[in-house]
Amino acid sequence: MTTEDVGARTVVHVAGEIDVASADRLRESVAQLLSDGRTDLVVDLSAVTFMDSTGLGLLVGTLKRVRLAGGRLVLVVDSERLLKVFRITGLTQVFTIHDTLDAALAT
Repeated sequence: MTTEDVGARTVVHVAGEIDVASADRLRESVAQLLSDGRTDLVVDLSAVTFMDSTGLGLLVGTLKRVRLAGGRLVLVVDSERLLKVFRITGLTQVFTIHDTLDAALAT
């Protein structure tokens, strides 16, 4: 996971798997961003190869914390397989999802 600031927004690039073994690291990193006042987040999942229910729960929890802080969270999902997980769980109705980072940053 890496982060980069693009103007007032922070892009969180996530790669590999988001599961029970890796979720804590991502959770802690996002919590630190929020405590630093970075509440306009774009989470780029384009390099994620696998996400289980722990990862989905982490993203939902992050969305709640961001909204409570008055911010916004946008996701980048370019994998049909991963997007299918969001569709099946109904989370496409909860998250703003774009297929490219450029599209997410343009919102």
